Amino acid sequence: MVAKNEYPKAANAVVYGGILLYIAGMCLMISFCSPYWIQSFEETFSDFKHMGLWQYCFHDFRYPYYQFNHLFDGCHYIFSQEYYVIREWLLPGWLIFVQAFVTMAFILSFAAQGLIALIITRYPLEFVLRYEWLLIGMSFIGSIVSAVFLSLAVIIFGFSCYRRDWIMYPNFNYVSWSFYFAVISMFFHYFSAFALYNETKRSYERRRESKNLVMQMHPEPQSRASYY
Repeated sequence: MVAKNEYPKAANAVVYGGILLYIAGMCLMISFCSPYWIQSFEETFSDFKHMGLWQYCFHDFRYPYYQFNHLFDGCHYIFSQEYYVIREWLLPGWLIFVQAFVTMAFILSFAAQGLIALIITRYPLEFVLRYEWLLIGMSFIGSIVSAVFLSLAVIIFGFSCYRRDWIMYPNFNYVSWSFYFAVISMFFHYFSAFALYNETKRSYERRRESKNLVMQMHPEPQSRASYY
């Protein structure tokens, strides 16, 4: 019986691609959860402080079109009751697309990381050895699609965050570190996808060569029809 550690280990390209994908996922998680996609300059003493994909922070902010002149203060979840009356203003259509793209990238990235973990740990062993090229290919797809979604998200946000029909006085604000973590994550997803794509091709070629070798060693017998 062959010991488990005598089976072929995962290729270096898979390991390096997995490390890059892990870094990309960590950057994406920070960007996804932190409320600093855009921030106001401290010198402006703006009522708006900062925001993320899921949270806005104000200090005694009065929305001019809200008839009750309620003051919004502190940090709150964008779908909380506190922001119910101004949610349509806080959540324009383009920002919904940004949220959707980043969320889909988040899901696909961590799904790809799970597949890479199975490949590297060789668990379950028989399944991984049989379908390794397919698992690497699926990881590549998850990584490259995540990169594309993040590209769309940062482009849309970068071109729309200074719109005057969104946060008032846009010249008082600047894109902050949560946004840049999304950009960094995007690049690491592309780097990871490149490594995984090359290894997918090599793994598929090895599988095809192995299959051809087996067929040459054990040729199928001729059918009776062809014999006669």
